[in-house]
Amino acid sequence: MLENIKKALKNGQSFWQDLKTLQERDPAAQSVWEVLLLYPGVHAVMIHRVSNFLWRKKFLFAARALSQISRNITGVEIHPGAKIGRRCFIDHGMGVVIGETAEIGDDVTLYHQVTLGGVSLNVGKRHPTLKNNVVVGAGAKVLGPIILEENVAVGAGSVVVKEVPKNSRVVGVPGRIIQRTNEEGGLKYNLEHSKLPDPIAKAIKTLFDEVHELKKLHKEISSSQKEGDSEIDFIDGSGI
Repeated sequence: MLENIKKALKNGQSFWQDLKTLQERDPAAQSVWEVLLLYPGVHAVMIHRVSNFLWRKKFLFAARALSQISRNITGVEIHPGAKIGRRCFIDHGMGVVIGETAEIGDDVTLYHQVTLGGVSLNVGKRHPTLKNNVVVGAGAKVLGPIILEENVAVGAGSVVVKEVPKNSRVVGVPGRIIQRTNEEGGLKYNLEHSKLPDPIAKAIKTLFDEVHELKKLHKEISSSQKEGDSEIDFIDGSGI
């Protein structure tokens, strides 16, 4: 009995600490109570903990029913079979979809309209795995049984269909790695998407620079040929 009380107190302290962490990740949050009572993303994850417990205990219909009730209340659809770690923050929440075999690590942040979806009708692993400290921007889609390693940031509106190594930033359709570091702690996620590097614009600029250099070289060669022709004409007597 005493052990159960200690365990309950420990779980309560852990839960409260999780809420404080979520508050720190949202500058709009005024208090822990606001996060607990008014954030639909938090409610969706809390209800999912119960539906996932029912799913693991083989109360499959009850688990699915509870997940559908949560979907209608919060606007977040999480299959009861999905695995979600600690301090998962679903900001705003509306339109987020998390599939049955999706796995989410600790300290992951998902913004509205994010989909962790499958691309196969086969039974088995068909949804993505997000490791610790992954951030997925608004409207992004992560599709298939791929792995996003630790400290990956996915830009808003991106579609990721290939595995991403740790400490990387991905943008575009399909998603491309535009920045990577080997430093511990990875990249700091920047919500200012207008300041993200643009790999296509960078490639076009490189081509323009090369064309400019080629034009410059062509002009120099043409000038050299004209000077050479003048010297030949002078030797032949045409210049006398």
